Amino acid sequence: MKLLEITGGETLSGTIRISGAKNSAVALIPAAILADSESTICNIPEITDIDALCDILDDLGVSVKRSTESVIVDPTNLKNKEIPENLSRKLRASYYFMGALLGKYKKVEMCFPGGCSIGARPIDLHLKGFEALGAKVKVKGNKYTVEAKKLKGAPIYLDIASVGATINIMLAAVKAEGKTTIDNAAKEPEIVNVATFLNSMGAKITGAGTSTIKIVGVEHLKGCFHEVIPDRIEAGTYLIIGALCGKKLKIDNIIPEHLESLTSKLQEIGASLEIGPDYITISKKAGYKGVRVQTATYPGFPTDLQQPFTTLLTQCKGNSKLEETIYENRFMHVPYLVDMGADIVIEGDTLKIKGPTKLQAREVVATDLRAGAALVAAALTAKGTTKITNVEHILRGYERIVEKLKAVGAKIKSLEI
Repeated sequence: MKLLEITGGETLSGTIRISGAKNSAVALIPAAILADSESTICNIPEITDIDALCDILDDLGVSVKRSTESVIVDPTNLKNKEIPENLSRKLRASYYFMGALLGKYKKVEMCFPGGCSIGARPIDLHLKGFEALGAKVKVKGNKYTVEAKKLKGAPIYLDIASVGATINIMLAAVKAEGKTTIDNAAKEPEIVNVATFLNSMGAKITGAGTSTIKIVGVEHLKGCFHEVIPDRIEAGTYLIIGALCGKKLKIDNIIPEHLESLTSKLQEIGASLEIGPDYITISKKAGYKGVRVQTATYPGFPTDLQQPFTTLLTQCKGNSKLEETIYENRFMHVPYLVDMGADIVIEGDTLKIKGPTKLQAREVVATDLRAGAALVAAALTAKGTTKITNVEHILRGYERIVEKLKAVGAKIKSLEI
């Protein structure tokens, strides 16, 4: 067990280099098993979610070689066997093996995936997509068996523009017979990154990044070289931290267009930004003003930045409102922020925040990945030394967060407990 100990009040200056996107990498690695030969994926973040995926690959007989920021996946000796619960429950993204194994072998057996407890996140849309392609789904306890004599392309409409369902259906459909159309598809950059990887392997996918994705099935896919896009959520988290305590803090190796919903809100509160071709420099300013924020699917404001942004709103003058439209249990950071001195009231799916308030160090718990990021942001601006436990959640999604923050002047350390 680890905890983070953070002494607040320091000014952060220098450069933070953003790693590869977690939400892209965790789909690319399962996607690699669709090929008949070796793939190299670079700019892979060194986070525990990647470790968990590699454990699943190892259990399936897949050769995995890792070096700095890269993973080589060779599925030559892949065995299609049940993925046990002790492996699938380590992360939510284990469900991408459903689409990949179903697409390759027309059968997959695995237990329900794990991940952060941020509300009901059923996989109904994934399963409906698989059924539309011709698969039959059997559920026994926590185990899913999805099987088809053959997969055949079909029109599929998603009731919700789900990133996970969009990617999983793409994985299952790339080797299906005929043409598949996914309508109301999610449009996140990570989906484009996965589709580009599959196309480099020989798939025929068009429309990724729009609400309609078309897939023409192919018989074979070959391994290739691919690069993970920069992590827009990691970048956004550090931009928020920069708005709280930065002085010309440079967030480097990013795609600014992926962050426009956040940067527009940062400019609205009054933050000082310099936006370059692949970086943003941010400095703390006095007199931030409250704003209204509503989470939405891309290109709207990301639900994954809602929690860290809540911390920033506690330092804005006046009243702010933040509405969460994606998950119903994503306010678990709020009681800890209130304990630290924030004035936040939860009304259904909306936070009402009055500021600015001075935050005081406390002992707090990272209940999930982005709640942990919110508490790190709060600790960096609070008076005194904050201790954050359950930090394994944070390490799932932020590569070398302690080292990155320490390098720009934060007083932060990781301790074993």
